[in-house]
Amino acid sequence: MSAGCDSPRVKLLQIVGNAIVGGMETYVQRLLERLPRERFEVTVLCPWESRHSETLRQLGVEVLVTPIPDEPCWSSIVFAASLVRTRHIDLIHCHLTNAHLMGALVGRLTDTPVLATVHGRELTIGDLEAHRLAGTQLCVVCRPAHLQALVLGVDAERLHFIPNGADTEVFTPRRVRDGPLRRRFGIPEDAPLVGFVGRLSWEKGPESFLRAALVAHRAQPHAHFVLVGDGPMMGQCAHFIEQFGMGDYAHLAGLQHDMPAVFSELDLVVSTSHSEAMPLALMEAMACGLPIVATRVGGVPDMVQHGLTGALVSPGDFDGVGAQIAKLLAQPEAMHLMGQRARARAVEHFCLSRTIAQTTDLLTRLAHGATPTPLRAVAPSARAGATPACADEPAAPIQRSRRGGSARAAPGSKPAAA
Repeated sequence: MSAGCDSPRVKLLQIVGNAIVGGMETYVQRLLERLPRERFEVTVLCPWESRHSETLRQLGVEVLVTPIPDEPCWSSIVFAASLVRTRHIDLIHCHLTNAHLMGALVGRLTDTPVLATVHGRELTIGDLEAHRLAGTQLCVVCRPAHLQALVLGVDAERLHFIPNGADTEVFTPRRVRDGPLRRRFGIPEDAPLVGFVGRLSWEKGPESFLRAALVAHRAQPHAHFVLVGDGPMMGQCAHFIEQFGMGDYAHLAGLQHDMPAVFSELDLVVSTSHSEAMPLALMEAMACGLPIVATRVGGVPDMVQHGLTGALVSPGDFDGVGAQIAKLLAQPEAMHLMGQRARARAVEHFCLSRTIAQTTDLLTRLAHGATPTPLRAVAPSARAGATPACADEPAAPIQRSRRGGSARAAPGSKPAAA
């Protein structure tokens, strides 16, 4: 069967291992917003009801709920397998390790192909086990995960590399000096505003951002700092601000839903993560023409060009982050030029349309029982002159599996990487 537009609609089951407000959930939402309705019929399985599940329903997607613990429970496996059989699902697409484990088991029970997207900077043991034992396809979003998978012996024929992307038509350069964020916290129009955008949890390093703010504020006392996001470290961050007397210039904004408006009020975006893959927040900030100061983790060095679009610092080095913030704030013209380069890089290399086009093509081909030639080396390196990656390109030509059905590995076959 051809994977073209004349084929029946692909019946796709998305298994989502979490339902918070985070990068993975944003990825799923943007994918489902843009998958062609005439080619896909989508059902989503979530672990619980939340703002995320309601947002997906508003897209016209059927959302069902069942527990998805780290160790899959039999009742949820039976529920998902029944769903696959009764809805005649063509492909299971999983997000996060717990979803991958469930999807792998359900795929084996129902003879349905499974694709797992690994959203972190590395595969977990669970991802590797599910891939090896059930022959699932893997897709990674950053270069370190791709290389790690190959080193671990993942079958390269079942490994795909499609970086995240930002909507460069929604996230555009715009400068607002009297917006709601500044008015809310009484930030003067002429004061530089440095932003942290992300979940307030350990891996994102919000405490390092606040420590860096302490350092930068000594050199740039007129600067303000804002954390945009929510999470388990919200109380700890509030305590830190109070303990060190930062209340006049460090602010907790909580969750914000109009992110283009937030970015328009910022002058510089900082990422102090201890662990990252290809963070959407940084891509969106770059698309908005903002320079970046970030820790050198995961796929971030593929995004930020040190000295050209921002600065890179070793993870955990909050003194170094603070020094870079102060250095850039002292050079507004250089910051403006870095922001222009960041925008150009986002448009050229990290546009969402290309990510969606390649993902759509991969989903279609897997659903139709074809074995796609692996997508590799899509993300550019941070060096100048890297290959552009923003044109809409389909996956490479495919080869039909000899069975003519779903492309899966036989038990005991070699593993693959994404």
